[in-house]
Amino acid sequence: MIRGPRSEAFDPQVQANVDTTPFASAIQMGDDPRTVSDALGRALEGGEGKLGILYASEGFAPHFEGMVESLRERTGTKEWVAAAGYGVIAGGEEHYGEAGAAALLLDVPPDGYRLFAGGSTVGAELAARHGEWLRDATMPLALTHVDPRHGDAMEAVDRFAADTGAFLVGGLTAAAEDAPHQAGGATGCLSGVALSPLRVEVATGLSQGCTPLGPVHTVTRSKGNVLVGLDGRPALDVFSEDIGEELASDLRRVGGLIFAALPVTGSDTADYTVRNLVAIDPASKAIAIAAAVPEGDRVLFCRRDRESAVEDMRRMTGDLRRRIGNRAVRGGIYVSCAARGPNQFAAPESETEIIRDALGDFPMIGFFANGELNRDRIYSYTGVLALFVA
Repeated sequence: MIRGPRSEAFDPQVQANVDTTPFASAIQMGDDPRTVSDALGRALEGGEGKLGILYASEGFAPHFEGMVESLRERTGTKEWVAAAGYGVIAGGEEHYGEAGAAALLLDVPPDGYRLFAGGSTVGAELAARHGEWLRDATMPLALTHVDPRHGDAMEAVDRFAADTGAFLVGGLTAAAEDAPHQAGGATGCLSGVALSPLRVEVATGLSQGCTPLGPVHTVTRSKGNVLVGLDGRPALDVFSEDIGEELASDLRRVGGLIFAALPVTGSDTADYTVRNLVAIDPASKAIAIAAAVPEGDRVLFCRRDRESAVEDMRRMTGDLRRRIGNRAVRGGIYVSCAARGPNQFAAPESETEIIRDALGDFPMIGFFANGELNRDRIYSYTGVLALFVA
């Protein structure tokens, strides 16, 4: 069992009334789902928790029902949320492309959360069943897992956020077959758990892993996903100035290094969603990206490399450290893009080590995702961290 250290609450006068006991977590690697779930259950025996989170490698998705039942019997924790990804994370461990699973028991009150699972109408269904609870919560945090194989996945995320007023964190799951996620035994396009900030305080952070290369530009001419004009000039001319003479002299080098970023309207944190470059046409001086870009929209270009990723990860964790002050971190969830992890970070600056350097040693699990959820959007190349604080 992995348990984080105790830390002092921010106000000594109320510390006696605040439970700062770390959540219980465990990780077990191996190819056999029954052996793995049994080992997790043994490690978690004695841990307190009304709600359990299970993350596993994608090959374990068809076995979630049996794994969850084993964990119920061992731990006494009845309600579980589960999701599969390209690898699992726990504490200071990151296992990408390896078979195994990690689990976290959340010691939160029964009125602090509500499970959900279903299609694009699941948010409306949750609001119909628990409308008063959602209104009291004002803006619940929804740990959300989405099956990207569903054609209405994007719409489902939008509608869930709108129907519940929730702030989403989580990710797109991975599995070749069967349901790659579930909540309370039910599945669908998306599932997870909504947490009330009145009962469970959570601080969240988003790391983009990219560095903007120039100013934000206005799309003055476009055709679908093709940027033709930016700021009244040919798109490629603007792009070349932003990326610099060295890269502009050999555009074959920009693949996998330079990306387009679409600023999030209304964000006060310079937030943006990153999209791949699809093609560059020197003859027409146009650039195609993996998103529709209507005229009048804004776009900037950014660089994604190891140095940029490390720098932004340290920015995100440092910001969280300042926000939570001396309060105790009882546990955490970290969802990282499959294109990050060992593909972008390396010891001694792995993602989990950067988190622990800034925030200390506490129980944390997560997975490597097909895409990440933050607020009401699906991102890529990002890391999303949620901390349960007291």
